[in-house]
Amino acid sequence: MSESKGIDIVTFGCRLNAYESEVMRREASAAGLGELNGGAIIVNTCAVTGEAVRQARQAIRKARRDNPDARIIVTGCAAQTDPDSFAAMGEVDLVLGNEEKLKSHNYRALPDFGVNDFEKARVNDIMSVTETASHMVDSLEGRARAFVQVQNGCDHRCTFCIIPYGRGNSRSVPMGAVVDQVKRLVGNGYCEVVLTGVDMTSFGADLPGAPRLGRLVTTILRQVPDLARLRLSSIDSIEADDELMAAIAGEKRLMPHLHLSLQAGDDMILKRMKRRHLRDDSIRFCADVRAARPDIVFGADIIAGFPTETDAMFENSLRIVEECGLTHLHVFPFSPREGTPAARMPQLDRALVKERAARLRAAGDVAYRKHLDSLAGTSQRILIEREGLGRTEGFTLTALDAGKPGEIVDAVITHHDGERLIARQAAVRAA
Repeated sequence: MSESKGIDIVTFGCRLNAYESEVMRREASAAGLGELNGGAIIVNTCAVTGEAVRQARQAIRKARRDNPDARIIVTGCAAQTDPDSFAAMGEVDLVLGNEEKLKSHNYRALPDFGVNDFEKARVNDIMSVTETASHMVDSLEGRARAFVQVQNGCDHRCTFCIIPYGRGNSRSVPMGAVVDQVKRLVGNGYCEVVLTGVDMTSFGADLPGAPRLGRLVTTILRQVPDLARLRLSSIDSIEADDELMAAIAGEKRLMPHLHLSLQAGDDMILKRMKRRHLRDDSIRFCADVRAARPDIVFGADIIAGFPTETDAMFENSLRIVEECGLTHLHVFPFSPREGTPAARMPQLDRALVKERAARLRAAGDVAYRKHLDSLAGTSQRILIEREGLGRTEGFTLTALDAGKPGEIVDAVITHHDGERLIARQAAVRAA
């Protein structure tokens, strides 16, 4: 008989998935999943690209090869949008939807727990979910910073995106619950908290009084004075409210790093994507924020090779890297997702898509190296992520032989190696 090996979680995709994986670990443990002979492996999937789905399937097959006696449960956005294909995999014991994965009793839906009417796929209609529960966690295993979910789902229907069908419509966590969660995490020693969501700048529209993201940010900073660093995950710049802009400009504990959901730099492509901004909106937003917060660092998502993209349209996306002053670039070769309008549009040759993605990444590499050059000789505060490695306030990777994971260390940047900053701990002043 196999011995229990506990619960192992394999997480793909966004920071929200990382946060939810910690909730899943707690709920699955409460259900007794870790006590099963052979243990359990939960694969929390991502559906944003076809490649993400392929990697999840590959991980599932490997998990079964390496752990023949384990129970394998598949969940996440890919499982929500295509549960039958995962249920058809012989390696998989149970498929749970994005709502089901956060509730303890669903992990008992295995024959091991005496279930007679066993259904391999338990996935509800995510569009019927109207609330996002406040799932409190005390810590996040193996992480120096903590994530807090403030919003889930999306009301927009960008033509390339499958995620609303995996996450449902936009819904917010009440502000009081978010503040309580941040207080708890800070009390447990976390110096940095990251707010996460699927469409975070839509936060609050469904709450009483319709507070905006800016109000949430300022409330957290005011009510949790011991929080050293507050960070935002991806935002949609066209939805940034005035209070958020004021917080970015004036709140030094709000980190000077914004990851923008740009997706393209050409107006026609943006319209065909059904985005709500134009290229000039993005350029103006970055200029306005940089004027208010000169140390700001921008990251962005950009899709290469969207259907109908001409050479001239692509050049507009290539130029926006410099025009917006982007530093951390996430480039996605366009991946048609079945069921989305973009999948039915005239597709580009895959070789051309890959070539354009490579050119965008090269432009991003140039911009990133320029950013690294600009920080030589500066003083930075580094959050140590793991031994010998941390992040600046602007989220730049830094090698530093000092501090313990979770600590913030004052350091001086001496040089860089093209991929990360190299720093030494600043001298401690005598009292």
